[in-house]
Amino acid sequence: MKFVDEATIQVAAGNGGNGCLSFRREKFIPRGGPDGGDGGDGGSVYFQAEEGLNTLVDFRHQRRVRAERGEDGRGRLCTGKSGADLTVRVPVGTLVYDRETEELIGDLSHRGQRLLVARGGSHGLGNARFKSSTNRAPRQTTPGKPGEERELRLELRVLADVGLLGLPNAGKSTFIRAVSAARPRVADYPFTTLYPHLGVVSVAPGRSFVVADIPGLIAGAAGGAGLGVRFLKHLSRTRLLLHLVDVAPSEGSADPVEAARAVVRELEQYSADLGARPRWLILNKLDLLEPAARDQACERILGGLDWQGPVHRISAITGEGCRELSSAIMHYLETVARPSEGASEEND
Repeated sequence: MKFVDEATIQVAAGNGGNGCLSFRREKFIPRGGPDGGDGGDGGSVYFQAEEGLNTLVDFRHQRRVRAERGEDGRGRLCTGKSGADLTVRVPVGTLVYDRETEELIGDLSHRGQRLLVARGGSHGLGNARFKSSTNRAPRQTTPGKPGEERELRLELRVLADVGLLGLPNAGKSTFIRAVSAARPRVADYPFTTLYPHLGVVSVAPGRSFVVADIPGLIAGAAGGAGLGVRFLKHLSRTRLLLHLVDVAPSEGSADPVEAARAVVRELEQYSADLGARPRWLILNKLDLLEPAARDQACERILGGLDWQGPVHRISAITGEGCRELSSAIMHYLETVARPSEGASEEND
């Protein structure tokens, strides 16, 4: 299924039913009085976050949804049936914006969380409501009110604990294949990864975390170049960033130090918050260097970056250092970067 992370949809709640104009008519009761019932309320539209949905592709085909209208009132004081509420299933991690005002309506970040996006119209009143001591035969009713209608913009941001950063061909997809059951496409040319991939890394029974691989960044990505900028938003929910650097780039490729600096610049230009997110440096592709040259290459990169934070040396293709890195990440997530308390289950 094609990955789709943005969509627009028109939602319309049901209109309220109209009040009824009716008088009691029975044999031997010439002046039975008003007996028009109220209409029913219109149905509302809710979004509900569901696991098992990973894309917004369904909304490319279903661009409009409408809840049921409330039934009109009837004689004999019969109230019209209220319209059924409509619940639209969306992936966990969906943000809902009003397209006209760009106001964030809600963030569906938890399974089962519900969000009211269009409220149904209230019911109209039947003429029985207007009976009084001075008005024994009212002919007044009120119509049902229209339900809310709005155009929404949906944006899906994947939920992951750890995000992978790096230039194209830095080895991010190979790494996620090495530590999880995810199987993104791997090739020896840039931009092999076209869509985000999620992998669950199991360190021990009951101890696991989710890692997200996004398309590689290039210089100018924050201004719209390449593919990575479109998917940088998927890193906004992560608690830790892993910055993968190729220690043995092919001939003609950028110097590892300059490549790492370029990625950091694009990250900071895109979002100050992402630029300040905890980030570990991962020196990858050690298998391409002779043992004697590894330390020299790694020290040159660390010195050029003046790196003071955590650093791990791995070979994603052979698995060297990956298990130790996964254990270190798990320990960090459990002891340092605990997730914040979740939001309420329902937003009205």
